[in-house]
Amino acid sequence: MAQASINGIALRGIVSALPTGVEDVTHLAARFGAEQAERIAAATGIRRRHIAAPGQCMSDLALPAARELLDGLGWASDSVDLLICVTQTPDHPLPATACLLQNRLGLGRQCAAFDVGLGCSGYVYGLWLAASLLSSMGRGRALLVAGDTTSRTLDPQDRSVAPLFGDAGTVTALEWDADAGPLTVDVGTDGAGGPYLIQPGGGARQPDGPLLFMDGTQVFAFTLREVPKAIASTLAASGRTIADIDHVVLHQANEMMLRRLGAKIGAREDQLVLALADRGNTSSATIPLAMTDALAPSLTDGERNLLLCGFGVGWSWGTTVWRTGPARVCRTILVNASGEIIPAG
Repeated sequence: MAQASINGIALRGIVSALPTGVEDVTHLAARFGAEQAERIAAATGIRRRHIAAPGQCMSDLALPAARELLDGLGWASDSVDLLICVTQTPDHPLPATACLLQNRLGLGRQCAAFDVGLGCSGYVYGLWLAASLLSSMGRGRALLVAGDTTSRTLDPQDRSVAPLFGDAGTVTALEWDADAGPLTVDVGTDGAGGPYLIQPGGGARQPDGPLLFMDGTQVFAFTLREVPKAIASTLAASGRTIADIDHVVLHQANEMMLRRLGAKIGAREDQLVLALADRGNTSSATIPLAMTDALAPSLTDGERNLLLCGFGVGWSWGTTVWRTGPARVCRTILVNASGEIIPAG
């Protein structure tokens, strides 16, 4: 596994955006039967998911989230030096969605913008990339976009995936700050797991091939085998123990899996964040979405020790231990099909 420790990277804010469309257990009951729908919800802990409207891309969620974040921070659009977009559902095969967002946001031409095609581990990889680039410059600001519209990639009649995945777009603001605490990252890959969580169709090898496939048993086995070791390795590299961590935010895929992982790493119940019941698995967005949903008061109050860990499709995994804060902006918004922000509730 690759490890790095980077100083001087401050979290300034996060805004998560959800589409207004919703599917819940009653919708699943109409497709799979009430008994089966309840059984799935009980097993996964997922009862409700936000689903993008027809024609609504991840970038259409990220755009208002980024504007809300820039406005909340008081950052001028030409002050952003870096835009990284982590997604597996880009607007187009080319150009990069990051380039389209750079233009739609009115960011300066000096802004470096590129896509990263990762899913469940992608937020941590994105943090690592953004932190490394800001550190290499010794200055600057970055926007890390992470999210997917996974509902577009699956068969709604496939009960192994349809009840699990929701859509979201998130934007995280990072800034070089010499006084910011350290960010320790540990990442790993085992491409032998590729066939067990895959969308075979839509790429150059099979342009019109099958939709999303997942072998849940293999995913569960991989997670319990690799993730606790990766977390232990990252904690050791950071010089901390699990007792030093304020919040443990794992990829929000399945409640039973998260509780098993929490027990294996020795996390207390008050440390472990569970925020998937109304969101489902939003791929690369799950970690920042869980932070805006469940941790906004804490993250805006002061410095916090965070343990973030994403894992899944690839197989790919990434963990970070990060002392950071306080964030100045941390919220979840709803975005309709026209791109307007809708008041929650």
